[in-house]
Amino acid sequence: MWKNFTSRRKLLRMVLRAYSDGGARGNPGPAGIGVYICTVDTTPVATYYEYIQEKTNNYSEYFAVYRLLQLVKKRCSFATKVEVFLDSELVTKQINGEYKVKNETLQQLHKSVVQLKSEIKIPISFTHILREYNSIADSLANKAMDSKNKEFQWLFDNGGESGQLQ
Repeated sequence: MWKNFTSRRKLLRMVLRAYSDGGARGNPGPAGIGVYICTVDTTPVATYYEYIQEKTNNYSEYFAVYRLLQLVKKRCSFATKVEVFLDSELVTKQINGEYKVKNETLQQLHKSVVQLKSEIKIPISFTHILREYNSIADSLANKAMDSKNKEFQWLFDNGGESGQLQ
């Protein structure tokens, strides 16, 4: 009984760290996104990458956050908090409401990100980090651009709902 109680308490306090990155070769050019989710103790939870055709760097950064939030919504209902880290200072400050979104294309994507975030019933924070601390998500975005493909891997053994990302 205590073992079950302890594991439930641990799940009830699970904080996830999520890293996203997007990039385009040529800006605009062939673009890809990468998402890496882990626990606070660095246990991998999920990886995701996707080739997204010809886009700009900023669009790719936003789309990576959008896909990340979709993953959280569909698969991470067991989490109590999600800390999102990205290396785009612009996108971080726009999502946090510090900067306005002037580009019309990005305004739509920003609106989708804010809407999706509001649908998720757990606290989510967005923090800018230096590129060198985002190497896994960056490598996944580059893998997407190189392979012109997408792949999702669920690496965690607890919780989460199944479902395809659209």
